[in-house]
Amino acid sequence: MTVMNAPRRLFALVSLSTASAFALPNAGPDPATGAMPATVGDVAQVLERVREEDQKASGRLATLAVEAGQVHALLLARGRIYVKMARAGLLPVGGGIDALVDHASHLERLRRALSRDLGRERAIAAERIDLAKQHASLSDRRDELATEQAALARSNAAILAAEDRETAFRHAFSSSGEVAAHTAVYGSGFGPMDPSDLAGGFVAQRGRLPFPIEGRVEIRPTRLPNADGPGLFMLAPMGAVVRTVYPGRVAFADEYADYGRAVILDHGGGYYTVSANLDAVDVKVGDELGGGERLGTAGQGATGTGLYFELRHGADTLRAGPWFGI
Repeated sequence: MTVMNAPRRLFALVSLSTASAFALPNAGPDPATGAMPATVGDVAQVLERVREEDQKASGRLATLAVEAGQVHALLLARGRIYVKMARAGLLPVGGGIDALVDHASHLERLRRALSRDLGRERAIAAERIDLAKQHASLSDRRDELATEQAALARSNAAILAAEDRETAFRHAFSSSGEVAAHTAVYGSGFGPMDPSDLAGGFVAQRGRLPFPIEGRVEIRPTRLPNADGPGLFMLAPMGAVVRTVYPGRVAFADEYADYGRAVILDHGGGYYTVSANLDAVDVKVGDELGGGERLGTAGQGATGTGLYFELRHGADTLRAGPWFGI
């Protein structure tokens, strides 16, 4: 019997509305949505190409700025000469027909050169406008891709964290006695238990396990969607202290699927208790706790306010009621 049915996982599908020049490599459209699936690596490649194009546009803009200054200076110089010669009119006629022809030819060459300079200046101005728009568009796209890259990285981290929790949750029910390397939540103190209650081991506690919540509680059978067997839900006020029912080692202390914040205690002999739907967890993986010690506090979840409790032997989920004598 499996320890836990695999929980439903959330996988992020991020679509990038890139132009064909920046299409994601080796990625076909999703048949359902038509969106392009992407990974952090895919986005990084597209982002690098966008940066390269932006650098080219910026470099070309810098080159055109220099050329525009040179063309404008040449245009002004030729313009001054042209105006001066045009004002001279037929003055060179005194030098004869040859001087007049030479003057007219020189003036025409200047006019043509000025026309070319004006055309080049207009072309440079138009290209600079187009490049400025391209630069702005590429800068916006670069920012979008950087945002998508960060979002994908966070999504991947969340998926890995969920998988890590699942591995730790499963590993908690092994009998190896090894402590799973997992992120702790909070720490707490310790306290002794009457040695006479420990002589027969956990199995001897059947029918007389103490309740994990002090005072009067309402108990109802509950089965979580991803659980293999029944559990008990103990209605209790938000923040009610939850205690250990028997000494044991903390094998898991974190959030897990429908359990919410949960603590698994290994009591030896293949017996485990699961305390879930917690608002706060006050222990960490590897802690050796005595009976009646504080684990955390009851919380609010889909099943209500209180504590969800399971009892397991190896991979089997046991009916906890008889162990409490109910």
